[in-house]
Amino acid sequence: MHYDLVIFDNDGVLVDSEPISNRLLAGYLTELGHPTSYEDSIRDYMGSAMHRVHDLVEQRTGQRLPADFDDVFHARVFDSFERELKPVTGAVEILERLAADGVPYCVASSGSHERIRVGHRTTGLDRWFDEERIFSSQDVGRGKPAPDLFLYAAERMGVAPEQCVVVEDSPLGVQAAVAAGMDVYGFASMTPAEKLVGVTRLFTDMRELTELLR
Repeated sequence: MHYDLVIFDNDGVLVDSEPISNRLLAGYLTELGHPTSYEDSIRDYMGSAMHRVHDLVEQRTGQRLPADFDDVFHARVFDSFERELKPVTGAVEILERLAADGVPYCVASSGSHERIRVGHRTTGLDRWFDEERIFSSQDVGRGKPAPDLFLYAAERMGVAPEQCVVVEDSPLGVQAAVAAGMDVYGFASMTPAEKLVGVTRLFTDMRELTELLR
């Protein structure tokens, strides 16, 4: 394989969580008096850490979200995950192949450690990810589109950035990978391909990734 480490984004790449979380985020923001459509949420927040939600709302309205916003939102998300969340089609197959071939991989997500673990446990992907393979924006000072999270994951995994490939589905994540000096394969499933600017390669079916990485 061309790379020494495969770094997966989580939401929308490994677990099919973006439709759930963006529907709930749009609904909660609207409930709080900040009208937000599902499409708005996808455009503005997909792939980002929670601080971006707080920052954008305050910039646009001059109002701060409630202190318990994150806790309430995550409680709603986790409840829906238990009932609705599935792995992305093809995710299990690519993880099985990488593990069988002995190719190092990890996940680097804007989501919290709790969110990552709840999603993996619910979908059965936890069998592929021990503690040493999980990295969250909580681990670094700045989330995506800053490169910090991907650089941190590469450092912890002992691989130089130029030997890593990132699998991402959001413009913010692609920006972060490019800024980290890594190749990035853009998963154009929910996001239109033209918005994944700067990717090394584009693909639309996770089942294609095994061959693309050869």
